[in-house]
Amino acid sequence: MTQQTPRICILGGGFGGLYTALRLSQLPWESTQKPEIVLVDQSDRFLFSPLLYELLTGELQTWEIAPPFEELLQGTGIRFYQAVVSGIDIDQQRVHLQDGPEISYDRLVLALGGETPLDLVPGATSYAHPFRTISDAYRLEERLRFLEESDADKIRIAIVGAGYSGVELACKLADRLGERGRFRIIEIADQILRTSPEFNREAAKKALDARGVFIDLETKVESIDQNTISLEYKSQVDTIPVDLVIWTVGTRVAPVVKSLPLKQNQRGQISTTPTLQVLDHPKIFALGDLADCHDAEGQQVPATAQAAFQESDYAAWNIWASLTNRPLLPLRYQQLGEMMALGIDNATLTGLGMKLDGPLAYVARRLAYLYRLPTLEHQLKVGFNWLVRPIIETLSK
Repeated sequence: MTQQTPRICILGGGFGGLYTALRLSQLPWESTQKPEIVLVDQSDRFLFSPLLYELLTGELQTWEIAPPFEELLQGTGIRFYQAVVSGIDIDQQRVHLQDGPEISYDRLVLALGGETPLDLVPGATSYAHPFRTISDAYRLEERLRFLEESDADKIRIAIVGAGYSGVELACKLADRLGERGRFRIIEIADQILRTSPEFNREAAKKALDARGVFIDLETKVESIDQNTISLEYKSQVDTIPVDLVIWTVGTRVAPVVKSLPLKQNQRGQISTTPTLQVLDHPKIFALGDLADCHDAEGQQVPATAQAAFQESDYAAWNIWASLTNRPLLPLRYQQLGEMMALGIDNATLTGLGMKLDGPLAYVARRLAYLYRLPTLEHQLKVGFNWLVRPIIETLSK
């Protein structure tokens, strides 16, 4: 590791990690200062997670929402390793990869996201399906096809959690299965979408109601078995037959992050300054799901894709500034509103003074996400496909 070529190691290729890497590669480095940028992720593909639901309805294809890193990083000079991070030595400034090289760094970015905790309830690890990664979507698709091809009259699906993920899944799958689907959402709180604006919550209630989705509020999952789920409501336990349980609740920091000797909150998230630097470790930056960050105004930054997208800009700038002796900028998080898909051709969105639902919101959501896709080349490819596909489908009928 020479003085002339600093190395920036970015762990995690989600919104926080990939967008930080891309932004860093575009900043005005002097030729003598240009660093080596290394990105590590255990998958070979980036996942644009807010559009993952559209895979299950066939509205979108894998290549649109999960392009390979190799394709996205072409011509950027960023080196990519597909590997699992097995350890981080912050004293020696080294990252250990499982079945891979050891990487020394001058600046480290922790953006490994979170994991879905399935060990909270007996049977969930064996019988519940998480919905966070592209592999989760494939496994769920496989199970759905099996059920659709069976001769069962009804397909009974229980979705644990009435947050965004649970509600979006219920609407999309209800549209996919139609009359055959029997859905229930199980929520421990006393309402769905607890943190959502009232307008979105009402639109979601209407969409769920129209699809006949049953909502169990103030209900706790006791256990999950191969064909049943046991629910506790007001101290009474009921066991209900199910064909599929989808688990959308909670997020947990990866063990490799939790074991680091860094200041963490009760949830294991790493405490950072508003410049996204880890407390007492200015050469380490943390963002996304694993960071506990308050911005320049002191407001808590949420663990959302929208927040990670904004954080990546600041993280890249501040790493550049720290290596080129310029002032660092504290994050100023802007709440740009919320968007949610509520089935095929239906969505709701609030933000920037707008409130929309129905097909118009669906189109607006699609366009907003098209703009957010990681590279211009990918945006153009996907945008062109979205324009041409309906025409081809119409002509082939």
